[in-house]
Order: sequence, then structure tokens, then C-alpha cells
Amino acid sequence: MKLPRNFYKPLAIGAPAPYRELPVRLERMIHFVPPHLEKIRARVPDLAKQVDVVLGNLEDAIPVDAKEAARAGFIEMGKSTDFGTTGLWTRINALNSPWALDDVIQIVGAIGAKLDVIMLPKVDGPWDIAYLDQLLAQLEAKHAIGKPILIHAILETAEGVKNVEEIAAASPRMHGMSLGPADLAASRAMKTTRVGGGHPDYFVLADAKGDTPRMGFQQDLWHYTVGKMVDACAANGIKPFYGPFGDFADLAACESQFRNAFLQGCVGAWSLHPTQIDIAKRVFSPDPAEVAFALKILDAMPDGAGAVMIDGKMQDDATWKQAKVIVDLARIVAAKDAELAKVYGL
Repeated sequence: MKLPRNFYKPLAIGAPAPYRELPVRLERMIHFVPPHLEKIRARVPDLAKQVDVVLGNLEDAIPVDAKEAARAGFIEMGKSTDFGTTGLWTRINALNSPWALDDVIQIVGAIGAKLDVIMLPKVDGPWDIAYLDQLLAQLEAKHAIGKPILIHAILETAEGVKNVEEIAAASPRMHGMSLGPADLAASRAMKTTRVGGGHPDYFVLADAKGDTPRMGFQQDLWHYTVGKMVDACAANGIKPFYGPFGDFADLAACESQFRNAFLQGCVGAWSLHPTQIDIAKRVFSPDPAEVAFALKILDAMPDGAGAVMIDGKMQDDATWKQAKVIVDLARIVAAKDAELAKVYGL
């Protein structure tokens, strides 16, 4: 076991010191881009002005014969685009694939100074994080990269869910985690072919009342896993995210799933289609009425001590903390979104 005093030491001579606190960045949506397609890459400069994170996807949904083209396209995209305050991420191929090592070596060597986060799929345990952690330190030292590249784990195997707390605490490089419902469903042998969202056969029935037809209420297949992931992330100071919602035509269901995740503590979600960008912006930005009420609480209790009545409701230390979470997020959103800044009055 690594000694606590060594946790924040660089893992290679010449590598940058790990962050002790994550950089404060707005990440309401992680927008996936298939970088092997030239027409998609051409849209990235405009896309970078609309989203919080642009992610070049190299793994699932990229054909085997396009893996190297996707990697090269992502490098070209990274070199040619000014991302400003928008994050630049990539999802590499799984560590047991024939492409993962070249993904990391070539991308870090070419655009490591611009890359913010590597998303690592199919993480089973802290050993996967430790491998990538050491490799990144060596490459950062070799290429004189001045800031650490962070790691974002996808929770998409039963073993990963079992080990979620150890994964969250594995390295100071840990940025956060995303739920990967499709692969997780397969790993658990769940009987669904849906990518995220609910299932019409996963429901509870209202009590029987004579011959009156009984109402059914669809349940959230992912509630337990999201809650477990959020707890592991919160306990270790990293960020939880909902992953993909695969039905692009059902915008209402997408918004419902994103909102459930937001209320449970997730800070963002994946957007796989342009129609999901505005949904993520809307859901993962705090409601203006909630912000206004939270500001009332903070104004009435500047130090969080004691108890006050506001609009007929008692507020105390616990609700002060809740209000601070909402206002802190609103300030981060307002710094990037001038329209919402006006609405929030910040």
C-alpha cells in the first residue's frame, strides 16, 4: 500500500505534481465526436463554443478498421482547434484492446499539453487506474507537459461497481466517473437492450382495489448504481456523471433520466447527439427559482449558524449547505453562460 505522504508525489521524474484539488470547470455535458469523420471534425470549432466538453471517441461506435483513423483525426482536431474554456477529452480504447497503448502514447506525445482528461472504459478496479496513472506520468515527463492529464473512469462492469470506492480513491489523477449502462447491463446479464433510461417491464403496481384497474409505475433501473457511484465520488472529491441515453428521438425520456441523475448528485451527462446538448444545459444548470431561494438563505445566514424562517420554512445549517451547493454551481454556470448569469442575477 502506498504511504499517504507519497500519494501526491509525481510517479515519474520530471512529471508535473498531481492536483490536490480538481480544477473548477463547467462540465454539464461531455459531447462525443467520432473523429474519423472529416465532416464532423470540420464542425468542432463551432461545437466548442456550444458545449462544455468535446470528447474525441476512439472506442465503442468506432469501427475496427477506423480505429487508427479516429486516433489520427482526434490529434488533428486537437492541434487545429482553439478550445478556449471548453474541455478537450478523449475516450481511449479499453486496456485489454490492441489499440489502447498507441492511443495514449501517440495522443499524449502529440497534444498532451492541450488534453484535459482521458476517459478510460471498462474499469474493473484500482489496478486499471494505477497502470494508466504511471504511464501518463512517464509520458508527461518525456514530453515536458506542464499540467497533469486527468483520468475519468467509466463504471460499466459488475466488478467495477463492486470496486467503485477503491477506483474513486485510486489516484490524485481521478477526475470522476460516468455510468456506462449498456455494457453494465451486459456484464450483469440484465434483460434489456436499451442504452440508459427506464424499461416498461421494470415497474411496481399500485394496491388492488376491487375490480378497479391497477396503475403501474415505471422504475429507474440505474438508481442504485448512480447512488453508489455518487457516494464514492463525493467521498473522494471527484465528479459523478450520468452516461449515454441512446434513444435520440425520445427527448422527454432523455431529460427525465438526466434530471434524475442531477437530483442524485451528478454534475453532467454525455451528449451523443446535438439534440441532447440543450437538454444537458437545461438540466445541469440550477433552476433560477432555486438559485433565488438559495441566495435568500445565504443572505439571511451569512455564516450558516443558527436558524431562520424564510417564506414560512425553517432554514438551518443543513439547508445552508444545500443552498451553498446550488449557488456555487450557479456561479460556475454564470461565468460561462452570460444569459443565465443575467437570469441568476450573478
